[in-house]
Amino acid sequence: MTDLHLALLKDDRPVLSPEEFEARLREKGTSYHIYHPFHVRMAEGQLTEKQLRGWVANRFYYQIAIPVKDAAIMSHCPDREIRREWIQRILDHDGYEIGGIKDPGGIEAWIHLGEAVGLSRDDVTSLRYVVPAARFAVDAYINFARQQPWQEAIASSLTELFAPHIHQQRIDTWPEKYPWVKLEGLQYFKNRLTQARRDVQHGLRFTLDYFSQSRALQERALEILQFKLDVLWGLADAIMLSQCEMEMKGEKQ
Repeated sequence: MTDLHLALLKDDRPVLSPEEFEARLREKGTSYHIYHPFHVRMAEGQLTEKQLRGWVANRFYYQIAIPVKDAAIMSHCPDREIRREWIQRILDHDGYEIGGIKDPGGIEAWIHLGEAVGLSRDDVTSLRYVVPAARFAVDAYINFARQQPWQEAIASSLTELFAPHIHQQRIDTWPEKYPWVKLEGLQYFKNRLTQARRDVQHGLRFTLDYFSQSRALQERALEILQFKLDVLWGLADAIMLSQCEMEMKGEKQ
């Protein structure tokens, strides 16, 4: 436990009840990137083919960062039971072949999404379309997971509370709004509907328990969740601005 966490334990303010604490965490959903202007335009079918491709290409950098972030959490976590649950997140994204069971994983599913919107595999995996600000936002998240206590890194994953809504929104709207996108490319979103709900049960359970040792720790968890929400918002900012610049320059993608 860090000196900061020891200090946060020394707080005489009354601790929020589990119900109050969870409600405060869920209230943070008002800052989720589903409300970002770029994602609002996406849901309304207002993005051009180039803009949607740009989003897929840039978000791939976030997709490949997820298992790196989770590996950082596991490398710091001394609790075997937590590691046994957490490792599933890495398998979900990196894929696996164990005992004759094979799952290509979420990263591969995102590459297929790229192909469904008209990008080549190399367009996606080469990262050639990832803009500097997007890299900066994602790298900030990885560095947080590497440098901060593993308990805080777990709390930062709680944006999963809000993820099923945005995944379902894309499943529901894209076939109508973007009929040129091949339907098989939506498999990533379909997979994450169940995976994110499962993951959040674990992450939320841990956060409600560990951070309820003091009111200051609870407030710290809320700050951490806001930080992660800001990362996702900043990533959306970077993608939207890069697409505007490309349009002004008349560039193609």
